[in-house]
Amino acid sequence: MSNADRHGLIAQAVRDSGSVTVQELSELTGTSEMTIRRDLDALAAQGVLERVRGGARTLLLRGEEPPFGLRAHEAVEAKRRIAAEVSALVADGETVLLDSGTTCLEVARLLRGRPVTVMPLSLQAIHLLSETPGPTTLMVPGGRPRAAEGALTGPLALASLAALRFDTAIIGCCGLSAAEGLTAYDLDDAAVKKAAITSSRRIILATDGSKLGHTAYAYVGPASLLHTVVTDTTAPTDEVAALEVTGTIVKTA
Repeated sequence: MSNADRHGLIAQAVRDSGSVTVQELSELTGTSEMTIRRDLDALAAQGVLERVRGGARTLLLRGEEPPFGLRAHEAVEAKRRIAAEVSALVADGETVLLDSGTTCLEVARLLRGRPVTVMPLSLQAIHLLSETPGPTTLMVPGGRPRAAEGALTGPLALASLAALRFDTAIIGCCGLSAAEGLTAYDLDDAAVKKAAITSSRRIILATDGSKLGHTAYAYVGPASLLHTVVTDTTAPTDEVAALEVTGTIVKTA
């Protein structure tokens, strides 16, 4: 088992159980307790969990958005497949608005080096796209980054979006259902998503199947605003069918 796979398994176990011991994680992963202790220290430094005597416990309150460090370890392969499908929908020469979040960060990896213009809405994606010189044109918006999340929000981010028009916006979400629409956990994040949708000709939603049928706190807009949803095979079939009734194209990666 690779370090990344083991970290993902540990993070999920802590999230599901609330708290776990070093011994339990050692048995779960088939790894020594010394290795597990090092893993817990590393994950605690990333804000994924809280280190306690003999083990770890979750930092996540019920109804709260999982931290970026935790989500980065979840459904990694599915997010990469989704990102590949989304990248294939973007033509060379397009202007692309790229939302924050772990799935959109995977999209950024695939857009890097392509002849497209990209405005990312997270510090992580800005850093990633600025690393490699080449045909990609990077546009950097204003805004205030949300702590630990890196997502750019606030009046400067909204002003940047209002001043521009994009061929495609690639959006992430916290929840999507045909009945309740597109939702986010954070009000400022929801405002940025609304502005992104307004400023773009085509809206592609990139999300793993766990978000479909789920509703978060802040309303962004109806599902009918979405041109295409790219998800994975875990998406509930009833939600997929309901979205397609609204006219949205659903692609499964």
